[in-house]
Amino acid sequence: MAELSDYLYTVILSIIPISELRGGLPYAFFNSIPLWQAYLIATVSNMLVIPIVWIFLSSIHKLLYRLDWYRKLFDRTIERVRKKITGKIDKFGYLGLVIFVGIPLPVTGAWTGTLGAWLLGLDKKKTFLFISLGVLLSGLIVVTLLKLGVGLNSILIKRF
Repeated sequence: MAELSDYLYTVILSIIPISELRGGLPYAFFNSIPLWQAYLIATVSNMLVIPIVWIFLSSIHKLLYRLDWYRKLFDRTIERVRKKITGKIDKFGYLGLVIFVGIPLPVTGAWTGTLGAWLLGLDKKKTFLFISLGVLLSGLIVVTLLKLGVGLNSILIKRF
């Protein structure tokens, strides 16, 4: 039976950028939290990242943008990035965010999706909606892999 600390660790693992729900869900599953609860806790916790990251970036950016060196570096970098991926954004739009966040691979979660959307100046409400859909999709993929039992216990969770 799962303990309260297992639920807390699931939330923490689902929020931190290194693991997100790809770490939180398996942890919960292998620590006897029912899969439906694990899915709910991990996805909601991971969705909390979206407004937190957006607000943090906006706040810090407003402060730093007053500095000449930061403003020049930021504007130059963003312009280069936008030119590079404008075609992809035009082609996939917000659906691209769902796909990017929804595929549970390293560096493709809510943290990176929110950072990218913020840097590209995408709409905040649409970003939240589409990244949330990506988180739900990612959670479903991880749950499916857990249910199939494809050796994730030995791959994702280190046991001593």
